[in-house]
Amino acid sequence: MQDKEFLEYVVKSLVENPNDVKIDRTVDEMGVLITLSVNPADMGKIIGRQGNTAKAIRTLLRVIGMKHNARVNLKINEPEGRRSESSTSTVDQAMEDLKGI
Repeated sequence: MQDKEFLEYVVKSLVENPNDVKIDRTVDEMGVLITLSVNPADMGKIIGRQGNTAKAIRTLLRVIGMKHNARVNLKINEPEGRRSESSTSTVDQAMEDLKGI
């Protein structure tokens, strides 16, 4: 269970709202899945520029997993409605752009 404790330490060190950090750990035949939820205002700090912070955290979790002969994956929960709004507006904008051609 060192993977969950490691993730909690790293994430709480990065965010402005450490009390809002929630980590769930499940184990199945595919390995370990760690699900991370943070305050919506802290998402950028966890993801990082071009996803570099999230990639680094995932890499470190995999290293910890290899040490314990386990496959560790990290899922970062997005705040509600965030992705669908941006993709919808992008599609709508693209359709408007196409009408103008």
